[in-house]
Amino acid sequence: MGKSLFITGTGTDVGKTYVTALIVKKLRESGRNAGYYKAAISGAERSGQGELLPGDALYVNETAKVGEQTSRLVSYVYPEAVSPHLAAKLNHCPIDFQKISLDFQSARERYDYLTMEGSGGIVCPLRWDDQEHLGLDDLVHKLGLSVLVVAHAGLGTINSTVLTIEHLRMREIPVKGILLNHFHPGDIMEEDNRCMVTEMTGVPVLAVIQENATELEMDAEVLASLYE
Repeated sequence: MGKSLFITGTGTDVGKTYVTALIVKKLRESGRNAGYYKAAISGAERSGQGELLPGDALYVNETAKVGEQTSRLVSYVYPEAVSPHLAAKLNHCPIDFQKISLDFQSARERYDYLTMEGSGGIVCPLRWDDQEHLGLDDLVHKLGLSVLVVAHAGLGTINSTVLTIEHLRMREIPVKGILLNHFHPGDIMEEDNRCMVTEMTGVPVLAVIQENATELEMDAEVLASLYE
């Protein structure tokens, strides 16, 4: 069975899917058998035939040239652009941890390096009903995964990054590192953010990603060593 790593963001729209695609692409271009999986996607558009399209998963699949069947990329796909727990309620299709666990294990059996992407930030609720309360952090903890945090390089990232890492530590979830997206070299604030998030958390910034980057500027061996 392969190794795995979970990718979370400090919030919505920090570029988590974009960075995840670069991660998987880097591993595959280094000759490694690397794959992708996501538990739930909301805000999916429909094809001309009415089929829900898991946009994030399809983007990673194409960008990293994984070549995986769409049905194996994600377990739950909802059309509403809302939190997964609400989308599940609206569609009367609650998220089942057992299904996610089975799909995740199946993906680990197909790949030596499996990258699992989260939905929104780490406190994102996946299921919240009379039967079960399941958050993204619960899922990560139950699956025994370590985490790589994707953060926006700009204003506000010190607060959101520190809070994300503190929450992960409270849940006893190992944090492997930080990736700063939308980074502008030489920008005094972003350079300071890069230093401060590490000084305040003790977690290293492993790479920065500039606008429209097509490659992750990180050694493939170092990246692969993060997977467990």
